Amino acid sequence: MAGFFAVLVFSFSVTGPIFLIIVLGVFFMRIGLINDAFVEVGSRLVFNVALPVLLFTSISKTRFEDAANVDVVLFGAAATLIAFILLEIAAKRLVSEPSERGIVVQGSFRSNMGIIGLAYCVNAYGNSGLAAASLYLAFVTMLYNVLSVITLNRSLDKHKGLVSVVKSIVTNPIIISIVLALLVSWLGINLPGLVLQSSQYFANMTLPLALLCSGASLNFKAMQSSLKATMTASVFKLIVLPVAFVIGGYLMGFRGMDLGLLLLMTTAPTAAASYVMVRAMGGNATLAANIIVVTTLGSILTTSIGIMVLKGYGLM
Repeated sequence: MAGFFAVLVFSFSVTGPIFLIIVLGVFFMRIGLINDAFVEVGSRLVFNVALPVLLFTSISKTRFEDAANVDVVLFGAAATLIAFILLEIAAKRLVSEPSERGIVVQGSFRSNMGIIGLAYCVNAYGNSGLAAASLYLAFVTMLYNVLSVITLNRSLDKHKGLVSVVKSIVTNPIIISIVLALLVSWLGINLPGLVLQSSQYFANMTLPLALLCSGASLNFKAMQSSLKATMTASVFKLIVLPVAFVIGGYLMGFRGMDLGLLLLMTTAPTAAASYVMVRAMGGNATLAANIIVVTTLGSILTTSIGIMVLKGYGLM
């Protein structure tokens, strides 16, 4: 009984703070303490400055060879590609509206690793978890962008070129910061104390601000439409893919933080960027928003259960 209670406390210590800050974001939005302008500016600040600084600060102080298990990164990329192919096949059978199939596919595999995934890893493993998750984030995010364009082009009959995808990747502040940090770490460059302390101020505000903005941007009214497609994507995102990734990782021999990383990054909810891309390409943006809302709320529960199972069996 004591062992179960310890696992329960650990699970809550990972997901509880995130849930609380998201709920505060919803509450502050309702009472007018923050508004749409705050969310828009705050989200841009997080994506363009605070999150890149957080990742750079963490990785640059970590030994290059310890930044991540490369095998986990390669497995995550390969598993994502296989999942994408299977989701494309499943969507043809489960989603009746052709124009919504790409939205469901994207919503099923594209995780919000940059905010909630990282927050999970930090709460579970501290700075070592942040460093390990960062390289995984960089490589898999690039794959997410390419696969999202492919599936949306196919279902929406759009023609967004490969050049624009490559441009969005090489100009992504998160990816740039990770590449620079790995270079600094590999070369053994010692950054001045002033730079490190200043960047730490930005780093410290990243996750709280990002989670507040995530909560404030949730639109519960949007959940009233496209319910079947929303639930299809949510089940894949929150249950099917995390289970498949964890089982696959276990069979590959991953244990401890490596297996925990796969769980925490795949149980993170659908990325907010999926809504932006669908809206820009003229798709059903309401459906994309629905998937984000449901998976954001459901992720807290499924992640907690996943942590309890892995922790209970001594695998995490």
